[in-house]
Amino acid sequence: MSRSDPVVIALDAGTTGVRSVAIDERSRVVDSAYREFPQHFPRPGWVEHDAEDIWNAVQATLGELCGRLDQPVAAIGITNQRETIVAWSRSTGAPRHRAIVWQDRRTAERCDELTDHLPLVRQRTGLVLDPYFSGSKIEWLLRDGGVEIDADLALGTIDSWLVWKLTGGAAHVTDSSNASRTMLFDITSGCWSEELCSLFGVPMGALAELRPSCGRVGLTSADCAAGADIAVSGIAGDQQSALFGQACVRPGMTKNTYGTGSFVLMNVGETCPTATEGLLTTVAWTLPRSVIDGPGAGGTHTAYALEGAIFVTGAAVQWLRDGLGIIDHASEMGPLAESVPDTGGVVLVPAFAGLGSPWWDPYARGTILGLTRGTNRAHIARAVVEAMAFQTRDVIEAMAGAAHREVTELRVDGGASVMDLLLRLQADQLGVAVTRPLVTETTALGAAYLAGLAEGVWSSVAEVESAWAIDRRTEPAEDRSHADEAYAQWLRAVERSRGWATD
Repeated sequence: MSRSDPVVIALDAGTTGVRSVAIDERSRVVDSAYREFPQHFPRPGWVEHDAEDIWNAVQATLGELCGRLDQPVAAIGITNQRETIVAWSRSTGAPRHRAIVWQDRRTAERCDELTDHLPLVRQRTGLVLDPYFSGSKIEWLLRDGGVEIDADLALGTIDSWLVWKLTGGAAHVTDSSNASRTMLFDITSGCWSEELCSLFGVPMGALAELRPSCGRVGLTSADCAAGADIAVSGIAGDQQSALFGQACVRPGMTKNTYGTGSFVLMNVGETCPTATEGLLTTVAWTLPRSVIDGPGAGGTHTAYALEGAIFVTGAAVQWLRDGLGIIDHASEMGPLAESVPDTGGVVLVPAFAGLGSPWWDPYARGTILGLTRGTNRAHIARAVVEAMAFQTRDVIEAMAGAAHREVTELRVDGGASVMDLLLRLQADQLGVAVTRPLVTETTALGAAYLAGLAEGVWSSVAEVESAWAIDRRTEPAEDRSHADEAYAQWLRAVERSRGWATD
């Protein structure tokens, strides 16, 4: 690669840290930089971030990365933790409250109070009434969090906050993939819903302007650590970005990202499906039709996805490390779990923040069953890995039924996908091949593709699809009887975890 060949920078603003990744036109990761930021837990079930900490992590990673790059930067794409909500002042750019994180459960009781409105929510948004989504979080900020409604108020998900900061306050925007996670967005009309904004008391004037996932939204300001006048041209929620980065661009293609939580998405095409019990319907992305059908094609293309959201997978590994001290580093997880042939009968349900798809039980809590005097730390570690595979099977079986199509392959990425043990367990549980791509930074890759398509680094979605390459493909065992027995035991454990919390 010539030093004059451009790169695209993907800003991956996750739940625990920010990664800036430089990706070249051959879809290779050139370099990256990472910073963690603090987590705040003011009360049980409450999770908050300081939005300025996130911005400082963005600046630090951009400065470090661009300080090492020899190539020009063609564009910046943003992918972000979804549902997390920030309130700030337009005039000063200062946050008015800590960001309320997607994992936060403080509005569970309020969501219960709104049960009569569930049909409206399901029809308009494809979501469920759960504190996971942004609508009730915004309502709490405005009613209980001391955030005043005035002409200076800006509300947005993390992508909106970062675009605002990158452009020096010139752009307050979001894309449909993030908007579709707020419980305020009508996924069929592609607009903010007046009914739902009224229900949650959200002033529509404080919400971000809606833009396509692929297309220039602004230029960086002189304060940006990457430099001024760089195009900010791609936005997608992290899981939709990973779906695009996995080149799941045709209906029926399915991926799972093992991150802090796990998120299974199936591309279901341009027709918005009806709401399905236990699953979410979401906007995957909105693209200019020219990148699909060629130059000169007008209009936009919106793809939808079915999604199963699993709240805790990688977070359970962090818990073993930070909470129990069973491991010192996350990299020890795979070898420790493989050091025993099975869990010794231990089943761990990591419902630390309730259960997501397909159960949607905010009152479930973490459970460990089957402990004996012979149980050791390796058994518990393996039970955590098995729980990742079991939870994914829960979702895939619900998804296959809703879409009326069998999943024939699962593409996987995220931190835990490096564990070959997990891939074997997952293939056995699903009975289909599980494929890990050569480039596992698929969340960042998707954001880079969206920005690069807008700026001509890649010419078409077909070029994106052809760039996807396999690192490892794991086939299921011929005899799945043991896997089915283990899964039946998992379902028994799930039932014991449900409805535990009373408030």
